[in-house]
Amino acid sequence: MATVTGEPAAPRRSRLVYLVPTLVFLAVAAALGWGLTRDASVLPSALIGKPAPDFRLPPIPGRDERGFSRADLGGRPVLVNVWASWCVPCRAEHPVITRLAEKEGVIVHGINYKDATEDALAFLGGLGDPFTRIGQDRDGRVAIDWGVYGIPETFVVDAEGVIRYKHVGPMTPRDVEEKILPLIRELEREARGE
Repeated sequence: MATVTGEPAAPRRSRLVYLVPTLVFLAVAAALGWGLTRDASVLPSALIGKPAPDFRLPPIPGRDERGFSRADLGGRPVLVNVWASWCVPCRAEHPVITRLAEKEGVIVHGINYKDATEDALAFLGGLGDPFTRIGQDRDGRVAIDWGVYGIPETFVVDAEGVIRYKHVGPMTPRDVEEKILPLIRELEREARGE
């Protein structure tokens, strides 16, 4: 009869000591690889296909208008842009927003996010004011209701006040030509019953 000793188990344990960390490393590497291949500007939004939240924001003091509220949505497709004067990407996308409003005739409303009044007015005075309506969201609560992760974020809202698209980060001319403007034109045709 052969005697069983503990020696064969030692090589098996040493394999497990190397195999488990290797498998963990491979799993983490696969997860990171998958994450790096995804478009960071596409964040899921539970609001897509749902009515815009109910809100009422006061105007930026010194800007002659009545602010921005849920009542200003509907009747025609619009863009809602969440921005702030301290946001560098907001400055980068501002000419794109201005072009949409001035050259393409798109109605753009703004939610000014956690900004000082004088800074917001200086931003608009220096870079231009493409917004039809702007509401000042001093504490950021309305942005939270819209599901904003960070700014800038832009929403396409249809003629019924339903959020149809969310763009995270600064819009580029390519984003406008490939996504935003075709969607707005399609929504405008739908609103006319075409």
